[in-house]
Amino acid sequence: MSTLKRKAGAEAGAEPKKAKQGNIMSFFGAPKPAAGSATKGGAAASAAAAPEPTAPKFDKAKWAASLTPEQRQLLQLEIDTLHESWLALLKDELVTKEFLELKKFLDRETAAGKKWFPPKEDVYSWSRHTPFSTVKVVILGQDPYHNHNQAHGLAFSVRPPTPAPPSLKNMYICLKNDYPAFAPPANKGGLLTPWADRGVLMLNTCLTVRAHEANSHSNRGWERFTQRVIELVAARRTRGVVFMAWGTPAGKRVARVDGKRHLVLKSVHPSPLSASRGFFNCGHFREANAWLAERYGAEGRVDWSLTEGVSVFEDGKKDEEEKEKKEEEEEGGMVQQVQAAVQVAVQGVKSAAAGKETATAGVEKKGAVQGDEGDENAAPEVKA
Repeated sequence: MSTLKRKAGAEAGAEPKKAKQGNIMSFFGAPKPAAGSATKGGAAASAAAAPEPTAPKFDKAKWAASLTPEQRQLLQLEIDTLHESWLALLKDELVTKEFLELKKFLDRETAAGKKWFPPKEDVYSWSRHTPFSTVKVVILGQDPYHNHNQAHGLAFSVRPPTPAPPSLKNMYICLKNDYPAFAPPANKGGLLTPWADRGVLMLNTCLTVRAHEANSHSNRGWERFTQRVIELVAARRTRGVVFMAWGTPAGKRVARVDGKRHLVLKSVHPSPLSASRGFFNCGHFREANAWLAERYGAEGRVDWSLTEGVSVFEDGKKDEEEKEKKEEEEEGGMVQQVQAAVQVAVQGVKSAAAGKETATAGVEKKGAVQGDEGDENAAPEVKA
């Protein structure tokens, strides 16, 4: 826990990992103006262009010292493992009666010998992998996986050697349809931390669950807490992010998100029970990137690859290279044609000039004064 405590504090000032497509922080520079923004959608464009409010500097130690002994005991996990960028925004929510009751419930579960997931140190791993200022896509889940070695704080993600669950496998199929270069991780893997490190916030509705009992921690307070997370992203990430809400419950959670400022993508859930009703071809992964690229340029996109050293943009890169090569070849052909035309023109000019010189020489010879042989310009002999 001490290691996580240091990490949660240190990461507040550290730069997030760089995505393959470029420095993630470049995504948060001035957004690229959309075409026609001067005449269409002026209000939305102005909101997107406006700089995000700067949060006052958060003094974690001072805040922790202000807690009562009971609050400090109940919130020790949050103090130690919730990333400071999120703690600064959620500190008021943490001391509400509802959240403190939730923490008391979890303590009772532990005291009763009931196993729950994810492990304590992973409950807030989403906050450490995706600090607030790096969020550009939000994928909403529901309940954490409830079997051993599955849940680790990121919705849909599992740690190796656990194979990807059915819903995640269906997400891979959707991704493959959007990006043919995408390949599922080796060994049937399902670890999604590369996405989280690139700015994809994978947030479940409930952050804990009793072992082997789905929804066992629902309606205990997590729903209010995670809804507050969604509201903070929607309100403070004013330059715009993408929300992916799959299934009716997730759709309800983004009902109040401003669709002019953000992109809200809804579909059926990737579960095998519903995926065939439109999820596989929903196109959300590509649509999200098209929207991000329009607003922030190519570096604002998410590289959805889960294989080190490989990018989902490889096909596009090859297409661009082939296009450039073709353009160069066409350009080279045109240059050769122009050069040939110039040579013909030059030759024509030379021929015309040579003909003119010959004609002029003939005229001069006809009217010349004849003198001695070989000297047509010598003066003629005058007879007496």
